[in-house]
Amino acid sequence: MAYICFNNHENSHSAHTMLSKKIEAALNGQVAVEAASSQAYLAMASWAENQGLSGTATFLYKHSDEERMHMLKLVKFINERGGKAVIPALKQPGTNFKSITDIFQALLHHETKVTQEINGVVDTCLKEKDYTTHNFMQWYVGEQIEEEALARTLIDKLNLIGSDKGGLYLFDRDLQGMSVATGGGYNRGA
Repeated sequence: MAYICFNNHENSHSAHTMLSKKIEAALNGQVAVEAASSQAYLAMASWAENQGLSGTATFLYKHSDEERMHMLKLVKFINERGGKAVIPALKQPGTNFKSITDIFQALLHHETKVTQEINGVVDTCLKEKDYTTHNFMQWYVGEQIEEEALARTLIDKLNLIGSDKGGLYLFDRDLQGMSVATGGGYNRGA
């Protein structure tokens, strides 16, 4: 009897942890989105650093790392649920930006696209009745609300500053402080 129970447990365990092919594909698509986001923010950070905007660069380097962590969280979830995570090839992100405002407008535009992609994954979870993955994806839904709100706030501040160099200096310094306060690992002792 113990052997039969063990065998049934083994079979039921794999049946409950297997992702449907649709869910696996949707999650792997989101892995690619998060990886591309990390690369895009890394390119923005490099641009900012070359412009002498060290606070903005620190903020964007941290943001790039966070996107990579979002990707890793998905990779681990897919694998833990019996799927196969696929690590994507990435296109080179854009590297030419006109201004710091252009950077944050690109960031907001990118985040709204990411939100649409996450909503698509959530929709697929509901259609497939995969409530475990739906529950897992709620963290990403909440994260996107925060990311979009932050990008909008930073754009509003930049619009207030306009072309004031002193204001830009303070904005950049505030971003440096914001990165340090939230645990950014790239502060080089400004």
